[in-house]
Amino acid sequence: MSDLSDWLEDKLGHRPRGLAPFEAALTHASFGEGNYERLEFLGDRVLGLAVAHWLIETYPNEPEGNLSQRLNALVTREVCAEIARELELTPRLRLGRQAIDDGVFDSDNVLGDVVEALIGALYLEAGFEAASKFVRAAWADRVDRLAAPPKHPKAALQEWTAAQRRRAPHYEVVEARGPDHARRFTVTVTIKGVGEATGTGLSKQEAETEAARAMLKDLP
Repeated sequence: MSDLSDWLEDKLGHRPRGLAPFEAALTHASFGEGNYERLEFLGDRVLGLAVAHWLIETYPNEPEGNLSQRLNALVTREVCAEIARELELTPRLRLGRQAIDDGVFDSDNVLGDVVEALIGALYLEAGFEAASKFVRAAWADRVDRLAAPPKHPKAALQEWTAAQRRRAPHYEVVEARGPDHARRFTVTVTIKGVGEATGTGLSKQEAETEAARAMLKDLP
């Protein structure tokens, strides 16, 4: 009985028959071949379907638009990264030395991708029912906690400027550094006559989201 098998059974609620796909799900591209990217592609779709099914059951009278907002809020990289940290996943990651030095182990993008990759691996081995069961356990009360459909930070900031009759937020990449596998972007968002805020991330989109979130905190 391997330590990884025990960990997977404890965290995913399923004891793997074979470790190869789960090992791949925990492997970053910087470590070498057999990384999580293909499994993340699959797991992203499985997660979306599992959460969509859950929402249809939980909110039987809600229109499609509201359900979509809820879905989008529940499957973000930020939420997936929260799940990763709750699973204490970081020590299980297999990273190259440069990625470790660059702090990739604490990136929302990477942690979120790994969670989706684990869902993909679980789906391949045990099917949709097992994957959906894990999603409902890991996401716990997050579905019920959404009293109203939340908005993405960039959408919320856009709506604020429209309501205040101001120009739309302007996003600008002010820095991009690091190797391709761990490139870190810094983005500044500016609202004329209001101010600016800055965010960082391992993608332009993640950095823009963080900038918008920071700006929202400072709005009157």
